[in-house]
Amino acid sequence: MTQSTPSASTVIPGLRYRDALAMIDWLCRAFGFERQAVYATPDGVVMHAQLTLGGGMVMIGSVDSGTSASTLLTQPDAIGGAETQAPYLVVADIDGAYARAKRAGGTMVAELEAKPYGGKGFTCRDPEGHVWHVGDFDPWVRPASSP
Repeated sequence: MTQSTPSASTVIPGLRYRDALAMIDWLCRAFGFERQAVYATPDGVVMHAQLTLGGGMVMIGSVDSGTSASTLLTQPDAIGGAETQAPYLVVADIDGAYARAKRAGGTMVAELEAKPYGGKGFTCRDPEGHVWHVGDFDPWVRPASSP
């Protein structure tokens, strides 16, 4: 049996984009992701990419990468803008993250606001329609009064 090493994040969302290289640039500019790895063909098809943000990661690929995931996922614009899942990003500077996302052209679905469970957050769509929740609420940190 192979033993895996513990990682910073054991749940890693995967997203597919029609123009994955452009979206990797956008995600880095808008949300502060950093490229850990990008495997692309000479004609720009992203077979696999890993973007990190703090201790978290998302994996990105092109819609038409030729992998099995290409046939399992549908893009939001193909189903009326609907999503069945959306990543949540924990950030330290929510006001700065909001300003960067707006400057980068993110479409705000829910404006920056205080949340009843703590912290502040906003929700936006990226240029290909995927929904991102962004906030400074960290669910790993329990308030002193929590069980």
